[in-house]
Amino acid sequence: MLSAAIPVSSPPTTTAGKIMLVGLGPGSQAHLTARARAAIAEADTVIGYVTYIRLVAELLEGKEIIRKSMTEELDRAIEALERARRGRKVALISSGDAGVYGMAGPTFEVLFQAGWTPDAEIEVEIVPGASALNTCAALVGAPLTHDFCAISLSDLLTPWPTIARRLDAVAYADFVVALYNPKSGRRAQQIVEAQRLFLRHRRADTPVAIVKSAYRPKQRIEFTTLERMAEADIGMLSTVLIGNSNTFVRDGLMVTPRGYANKYEVAAGERTTLGGEQAGRSLSTGLAGWLETIRASGRSAAELAAEYRLPEDYLAAVLTPSPSSSASG
Repeated sequence: MLSAAIPVSSPPTTTAGKIMLVGLGPGSQAHLTARARAAIAEADTVIGYVTYIRLVAELLEGKEIIRKSMTEELDRAIEALERARRGRKVALISSGDAGVYGMAGPTFEVLFQAGWTPDAEIEVEIVPGASALNTCAALVGAPLTHDFCAISLSDLLTPWPTIARRLDAVAYADFVVALYNPKSGRRAQQIVEAQRLFLRHRRADTPVAIVKSAYRPKQRIEFTTLERMAEADIGMLSTVLIGNSNTFVRDGLMVTPRGYANKYEVAAGERTTLGGEQAGRSLSTGLAGWLETIRASGRSAAELAAEYRLPEDYLAAVLTPSPSSSASG
């Protein structure tokens, strides 16, 4: 649990307070949701990192404003709790989504340590917003159409070996990856190490898109490759999108195919189903078909593990199905 000193009591109030964890989206007024705008209007107090406060400055007239620095997340949450205990409605703002590397997690940690429960007088509402992952992807095309994940390169709170294991695992598993907090003045080597780990598993020409200050006045988009990624202009306001083995860039758009080519062919405006496949059913190489194939192959778990890059003990288990197991498309 947290080690910060969190007050457990405040002067009583006759009005129940409220904490609204507001995601601002990318920062432009056009992409602020109606509920986020209404939550800020409803609030008596607005708390946030100084940059986030500037993003919504025109909505803050007449409100108590509490500005905090980048590393003062727990202080923001403690301030929100204290104001809510006094009966105030607090908007605790984050860029992107409050639950994606935002203030929702730290706030709940502070609340739980202070004895708060969901049925307490202080109401807590999470107001979702588009994360950098979504907004940056929208600017470069459709890189997230297939499986993807997000990893923060910030080692301020997470040990580097943990980050490195995650990078290596997702690179090996062929996820499209969004890197948050990729580089700062004090953390310049992390992006280089991320590149090193990815190059163990991905081609050097794997597409990479770098979006800085998405939907803000200083927005900048750069396309590069995994081999050249670390040379690009990357900072704390950047999000780095690394494609998978099928991602391509065409006409200035980064696209990750969903996999329709594994089942369908489109020619002359007509869609046809490939031989051996059925529309609306799992692929012939889906779970049921794959299990049937490897069980009929007569090959050992070790041989199959080398071919499919899967754990040998897993393959040993699936080669001998239990009477109750089944797989259907």
